[in-house]
Amino acid sequence: HLILLFSLFLAPVFADKESQKTNQSFSSNNASHKRLKRDWIWNQMHIKEEIDTPLPHHVGKITSSVRNSNAKYIIEGEYANTIFKVEETSGDVYAFERLDREKKAEYELTALIIDRRNNQSLERPSKFIIKVYDINDNVPVFVQKVFNGSVPEMSPVGTSVTKVTAVDADDPTVTGHATVTYQVIKGDEYFTVDDSGVISTARADLDRENQSTYEIIVKAKDAPGSSGDSSTATVIITLTDINDNFPVFKHPSFHFKVPENISVGGEVGRVKVEDVDEPQHRNTKYSFVRGDYRDTFEIVANPFTNEGIIKPKKPLDFEKVAEYRFDIEATDPTVDLRYFKSGGSRSISTVTIEVTDVDEPPVFTKLPYEFKVRENDPEIRTLGSVWAHDPDAAKRKIRFIRRRASPNGDYIRVSDTGIIQLPKPLDREFSSSYNITVAAQEILEDGRLSDRESHAQVHVIVTDENDNAPELVYPEEPRVCENAAPGKVIIRISATDKDEISPRGFFKYSLATEDSNFSLVENHDNTANITVKYGQFNRELAKIHYLPVIISDNGDPELSSTNTLVISVCKCNEKGNFTFCEERAKQVGVSIQALVAIFICIFTIIVIALLILLRKRHKKDLSGLGRNVAEIHEQLVTYDEEGGGEMDTTSYDVSVLNSVRKNGIKPEAVPSPYAQVQKPPGNITSGAGEMEMMIEVKKDEADNDRDLLPYDTLHIYGYEGAESIAESLSSLESGSSDSDIDYDFLNDWGPRFKMLAELYGSEP
Repeated sequence: HLILLFSLFLAPVFADKESQKTNQSFSSNNASHKRLKRDWIWNQMHIKEEIDTPLPHHVGKITSSVRNSNAKYIIEGEYANTIFKVEETSGDVYAFERLDREKKAEYELTALIIDRRNNQSLERPSKFIIKVYDINDNVPVFVQKVFNGSVPEMSPVGTSVTKVTAVDADDPTVTGHATVTYQVIKGDEYFTVDDSGVISTARADLDRENQSTYEIIVKAKDAPGSSGDSSTATVIITLTDINDNFPVFKHPSFHFKVPENISVGGEVGRVKVEDVDEPQHRNTKYSFVRGDYRDTFEIVANPFTNEGIIKPKKPLDFEKVAEYRFDIEATDPTVDLRYFKSGGSRSISTVTIEVTDVDEPPVFTKLPYEFKVRENDPEIRTLGSVWAHDPDAAKRKIRFIRRRASPNGDYIRVSDTGIIQLPKPLDREFSSSYNITVAAQEILEDGRLSDRESHAQVHVIVTDENDNAPELVYPEEPRVCENAAPGKVIIRISATDKDEISPRGFFKYSLATEDSNFSLVENHDNTANITVKYGQFNRELAKIHYLPVIISDNGDPELSSTNTLVISVCKCNEKGNFTFCEERAKQVGVSIQALVAIFICIFTIIVIALLILLRKRHKKDLSGLGRNVAEIHEQLVTYDEEGGGEMDTTSYDVSVLNSVRKNGIKPEAVPSPYAQVQKPPGNITSGAGEMEMMIEVKKDEADNDRDLLPYDTLHIYGYEGAESIAESLSSLESGSSDSDIDYDFLNDWGPRFKMLAELYGSEP
């Protein structure tokens, strides 16, 4: 190797010398023709970092083959004339700062040679590099202060846990400067580390239940074989759990008390075990070891608490068994037996369950109860009975009560002693089965009923009797063409029966009379066809035919019914399509409820009409009585019919009134349906003042007349106004009192003034 390096070093030197000889020979021969070539000449430049000698530090020398007394060396670049400077005449380069390779490993500069007189370049610029040599001045540093790792407990020796990493800023190309080695300086009895930083287990008995976390310290250093510089880091290692421990009962025995009426599946108590593994590795299974009651109880493990919950599988009875005792075992079938520890693979504990007595409700001897009865059988009144007893030592008497029934109603009764009775025969067509709920209660010593009761379902099945005849399922308007050929099928008919279908066969169909143009053909599938017998119907004789059909059910006894088919004879075209048929009157059925509602409405209308007539007659009697009483001087009569207003002259002939007021004579030439009257002359003008005066006069008369009845009457009259051609019809405008005017003429004015004539006419 040394010879190879030496040859590589000397090869460029000899090559350079031969080149110089060739150039000198060539230049001597051609000196008169070409100019001499000029080259930069300097040694390779490099400098160590962190030199502790006084500044500046000599780096190297740049030189050129130019021979000129006015030549001047200068350097250019980022760090020229700051960190690095050159001596102008000699070309020596110096560093004026201590260099750090870890900050910058090399510097690139440019060398120039110029004429100091005119600063003209004497040679082309040349770039050169100054390299900084490493001196191994950095300590390996961990990438983080604390590392974390985990490994399953009981892992074999050499199991990888985690990896630590430290870096050295020195030059890795220099042997020993950046090579990092690791060493566990704390916890080396449990873990080791290799040169790549991988931490592994050093023991196979690392038990999480003894110690779950380890904290070790790892040192990193460089320059192997020497002391070197180093740094440290902390590694926290956690042991993960494996299922390597069996559950152990916390107590050698457990004792529970439970009432005898606890429900099946209820909780009797809980047995507790201790499993040092983590919850995800706890899979305790409980089983019975000794005892004859494994068919009475079961033990279910709670997946969250790992407890064993004891539950009864069937009802408990204090009178039969007052105490249960058995042994149970707890184990874990998922434990890894490779890491099994001494101490046994199972744990056994004794369980004692004490049953306490409670007052229980009666117990029925049979559930459920089912009875069968023939429908409509008047002789059957008792179906059977239900029975219950007191399970307690008191053995009280029992009383039975019916609670619920389906269908609802008094169809089935239960006596106090539990006898099932029928108050009336049952109808299968109403309901094929009847269900009731019977409650049993104990009779206490003081005669009261206990508040605790039990229930039994009683199911009564009604067997069918053939008591309903089959009925025709009426089709939609059977029709036949008047020119139908013999054998033409008119319609297919079917029947239904409320009773159960007889197992002996189908319905039988027949015609009540053979004297018709129709025939019946059975299809032997509970249907029959109505066909044309002779053909050629005559619509002139009959457009609708009524065909009676007899249907029997083949039951025991056999029942039959006669049903009428209404067949219309229609006109048809050549293809046999119906073209014209008479509309038949559809039968409209009215329910009893609807008839009752109609009768109630009619009765209500009649009562209201009678009340209105009686009220009118009562009013008429009162009006007649009022006219005969002398103390009542005036009456106010209200008419529902009003006139058309001031400008309406068509409803009444007001000219009669005007002529009477203006002329004071009775016109003879003007025809009128009413008699005319002459109004006494007076002031024809009216106004609010006259009306007010009249009201005051009436008030004074009422106040001063002691013979009047003890009430005041105020009459308000409408004032038509000056624009009305009829003016006012009120008696208040007359200049004289009522006694001065003869109102007999009102009788001649017709029926419209009859009431007015009765009010103002002379009393009989």
